[in-house]
Amino acid sequence: MNELLITLISIGIVMGGIPVACMYLVLAERKVSAWMQDRIGPNRVGPFGLIQPMADAIKILLKEGIIPAHVDKGLFLLAPAISMFTAMLAFAVVPFGPLEGTPSWLRLIIAPNVDIGLVFIFAVGSLAVYGVILGGWASNNKYSALGSLRASAQVVSYEIPLGMSVLGVVLLSGTLNLEQILMQQARAGIGGWNVWVQPLACLIFYISSLAESNRLPFDLSECEQELVGGYHTEYGGLRMVLFFIGEYTHITTISFLTMILFFGGWHFPGIATPESTYTGAWVVKVLVLLTKVMLSIFLIMLIRWTIPRFRFDQLMELTWKVFIPLTLLNTVAVMTVLQFGWDRWWLLPISLGLFVLAAVAAALAKRADINRRRRGHLAVA
Repeated sequence: MNELLITLISIGIVMGGIPVACMYLVLAERKVSAWMQDRIGPNRVGPFGLIQPMADAIKILLKEGIIPAHVDKGLFLLAPAISMFTAMLAFAVVPFGPLEGTPSWLRLIIAPNVDIGLVFIFAVGSLAVYGVILGGWASNNKYSALGSLRASAQVVSYEIPLGMSVLGVVLLSGTLNLEQILMQQARAGIGGWNVWVQPLACLIFYISSLAESNRLPFDLSECEQELVGGYHTEYGGLRMVLFFIGEYTHITTISFLTMILFFGGWHFPGIATPESTYTGAWVVKVLVLLTKVMLSIFLIMLIRWTIPRFRFDQLMELTWKVFIPLTLLNTVAVMTVLQFGWDRWWLLPISLGLFVLAAVAAALAKRADINRRRRGHLAVA
């Protein structure tokens, strides 16, 4: 079939599927929060509330789009579009299923065989902060401006450990191509999943991705107790929804990347392997990957409603004093193992050792801080 037509079909699946998925992720988050808080949650529209997203979409479309008189109109309208566009563009090189065994008219990735796929995702994903910065600045509002400044500092800081955390996977795989990284894990079996030899990198990648997406407990750019609504204080209606689509698309991309880089993507022993050739095997592989992604998104939702928000100084200390040194040490460990030809399973105890070392150092630093404050109080008394 015509290559252009296949690409257009893939684009249509992504462009149509992601907004609908975001609508139902909002419903899922409301259900999860209700379950955690011993409430019922939305259950009025349709069976179990499943048509609630449709009702919300109709309400949003019928809302009046108000543009405050004091804003910079051009940038005010451009900001939410940038947030959504960059989040969806990053998905272009993410495989959302196997590339072999599918029907001739279907390709489960928009842009296949991109040898710098990871670099492309990080480059495009980092542009999303411009939507937040422009939204805050164009609002001509002090709360919005403070929120956008916080977002810029947060994203720039967490870009460093985010990129460095995957260096170990790149060195072990010898490629930046997501499809090849996935296939190498699938061919090696469940023991070949990168999470076994890079658990610390997986944890840092996941947490840094959450910080980049401005989700609780990292939503310092929009914390309502301090900044009303932060960068989107002046937004409402459809423009506000574009910011939310960008956020939930980013969450989806995070989950896909985590599963592909560390958990074997669509691979699962016995039912979804490179040797699986039974009828409908590609459908099973897609379902396996989507199940892993949904579990990751569920964990993100649990984190949101469990852990309280960080202070801004704690947020910065976490990346500069903890994550960046740990990712540097992890990268050096991977390079050492590869240079001397050691078994890569040595990386598992090394990663666990680095984690314990960081925990002990944090505990000692906390004790020293408590003792210092106590001496200060005694001196004042």
